[in-house]
Amino acid sequence: MSDLFSITEPDEPTAAPAPEYTEEDIESLDWREHIRLRPGMYIGKLGNGDDADDGIYVLLKEVMDNSLDEFIMGHGHQIDVTVDTDIVGGNVTVRDYGRGIPLGSVVDVASKINTGGKYREGAFAKTVGLNGVGIKAVNALSSAMEIISYRGGRSRRALFSEGILVEDDDIKDTDAPDGTLVRFTPDASLFKGYRFLDDHILPLIKNYTYLHTGLAIVLNGVRHISRNGLKDLLAQRMSSKPLYDIIHLKGKDIEMALTHTDQYGEEFYSFVNGQYTPQGGTHQSAFKEAVSRTIKEYFGRNFEFSDIRNGMVGAVSISVSNPVFDSQTKTKLNSRDMGDDGPSIAKYIGDFVKKELDNYLHRDLPLADVMLQKIQKSERDRREVAGVAKKARETAKKVSLYNRKLNDCRVHLNDTRGNEEKKLASSIFIVEGDSAGGSIEKARDVETQAVFKLRGKPLNSYGASKKELYTNEEFSLLQAALNIEDSIDGLRYNNVIIATDADVDGMHIRLLMLTFFLQYFPDLIKKGHVYVLQTPLFRVRNGKTMRRGKGKAPADDTVYCYNDEERVAAIHRFGDHAEITRFKGLGEISHDEFRAFIGPEMRVDRVSLRKDDGVDEVLEFYMGKNTMERQNFIIDNLVIEDDREIDRG
Repeated sequence: MSDLFSITEPDEPTAAPAPEYTEEDIESLDWREHIRLRPGMYIGKLGNGDDADDGIYVLLKEVMDNSLDEFIMGHGHQIDVTVDTDIVGGNVTVRDYGRGIPLGSVVDVASKINTGGKYREGAFAKTVGLNGVGIKAVNALSSAMEIISYRGGRSRRALFSEGILVEDDDIKDTDAPDGTLVRFTPDASLFKGYRFLDDHILPLIKNYTYLHTGLAIVLNGVRHISRNGLKDLLAQRMSSKPLYDIIHLKGKDIEMALTHTDQYGEEFYSFVNGQYTPQGGTHQSAFKEAVSRTIKEYFGRNFEFSDIRNGMVGAVSISVSNPVFDSQTKTKLNSRDMGDDGPSIAKYIGDFVKKELDNYLHRDLPLADVMLQKIQKSERDRREVAGVAKKARETAKKVSLYNRKLNDCRVHLNDTRGNEEKKLASSIFIVEGDSAGGSIEKARDVETQAVFKLRGKPLNSYGASKKELYTNEEFSLLQAALNIEDSIDGLRYNNVIIATDADVDGMHIRLLMLTFFLQYFPDLIKKGHVYVLQTPLFRVRNGKTMRRGKGKAPADDTVYCYNDEERVAAIHRFGDHAEITRFKGLGEISHDEFRAFIGPEMRVDRVSLRKDDGVDEVLEFYMGKNTMERQNFIIDNLVIEDDREIDRG
């Protein structure tokens, strides 16, 4: 183990002896019982809808994919989607205008595992849903799921609850156009307190339109359609201005788009058969390799691939027969070839990029010149910091040996021997000082949670060069701990959590850390890795039961409050017996209490980055050298109320 890392074991109870293992422990589960017992195998994590990868969005995608497969096969150019958003316990309706499910198979398709029409390439080809599992997972994990097929002037309806058929209507005549309607309500006993959020639903819907030009998706009455495919996607996703017009190329079973920006790092999006693969896979790796090699050969320079891709934003979409994914959630492509005895994915993408991108650069020489200038600048910057970076790495190991900045966890994302679920759960808390770090270190789960302790306020990195970052001890050590010095592909923790006090100094440190990530590692934010930890501001206890319990209140009589509204509600609950503690900092919270705040019920806010956020302008105003402008802004936005100054800005 590197000198940079150490593990501090938390206080843990002695393990109980293992129970007996007999024939009575052997069980056979039917399909719905297995899905409900092991939902993670089918939809990843459950969640409550706060994160884009929570299970309720996977359920929506499974239903949408079936409708999209109809469009891919040339049937139905509109899908109507209705989602109850921003309320607890909403439901979803998806209505397509494809061929409709054969009426005699409506119940079987929804409730018999490994039953569907996509096992042989006849009715469907180059689709995403190939296993006959998706709609069954939706069925089993929903408190109610209704499915109606309209086909040839006739229809059939079935209603299920937790995968059990409760209504099966006779076939009826209908005037409705052909297609399928699916309406489902996720099971609130599994997805506790769930809400569908617009911030996650809208990008999902837009992705589908970018990948299926000409397809109209009507979401809650608003029509979304794309005419330029991946070019539209990049234009919408980029948070920095492109240095040149987006290069957009299309061929049989492949589409690509790319440009450069002034941001650090690289940013790629990949898709297969209309399915977004956030963890990439064989197609994304082949695309990055092919683009780098083609550009290097075009300029005839011995550029390093990292310099070519620095600041690059790109997207690739391919169509593959019988795609193989790493799991049912389809987040990473494992296929090696295009299917149908076709070429390998690497060769197919490589040949296309070599021909089409090379031709494009020869046709647009001014664009190629801008690209060359960007690559040369990246090369100069890298060479300037190369020696400093090497020295910083050596220093990082020596400094950390004594300071123990990082207390590591046992599971890392780049360790293929570990458990996949634990890798996804792996987190690092960035905390201020030894006091706060000590509480979290004693309370954390050493399997999946690491702690990195800052010393004082970090550098304001806005406008700083890469060289300055490597010569800054705090940021140099942090980059080494995260393993992102060269690329975020090596990120050791799925979740990077900023955990600071809820006071002025803590907020300042939080802003400095966010500035660092926004400036130099924006892809960490765009891919949803960066969070801010919420910790309680108040503890309200029932003083009456505390006195009975000699200073210790039962768990039901202790409420941790994250805002004033929760504090008022807790005081109202306990009345005159309420005893209130105001936490001034994380170091004041005991490690026994902290276990609840960083456990399964941990509250975090995911940091997001969108084109409309105007990040460059915001950072320049709040973190730039315009001190007087900020001071005047604060003065102009002060309001005197009840003899108190309140910052309205």
